[in-house]
Amino acid sequence: MAGALEARGIPSYPDRLWAEAEGTVAAPEGVMKVTHIKVTYHLTIPAGKRPEAERALAVFETRCPVAQTLKGCVTLEHHAVIDEEPA
Repeated sequence: MAGALEARGIPSYPDRLWAEAEGTVAAPEGVMKVTHIKVTYHLTIPAGKRPEAERALAVFETRCPVAQTLKGCVTLEHHAVIDEEPA
């Protein structure tokens, strides 16, 4: 996520990007495993950068090594809470 933001001129450091994650563990075939991960990103962005931030959120998963590793094995869900700084 940080790389996708930085590529669009949105700084992610310091304290501009953090995340909360929740996982669901189930035993659909008698063996416990993580089946679902929900991530909520919290972003603070410069004024006027909301379209770029939303685009980063829409595409970052295709370049994220973790997301690509888990794809097909675990359901991934992500959302964002975006705070735009005043102009």
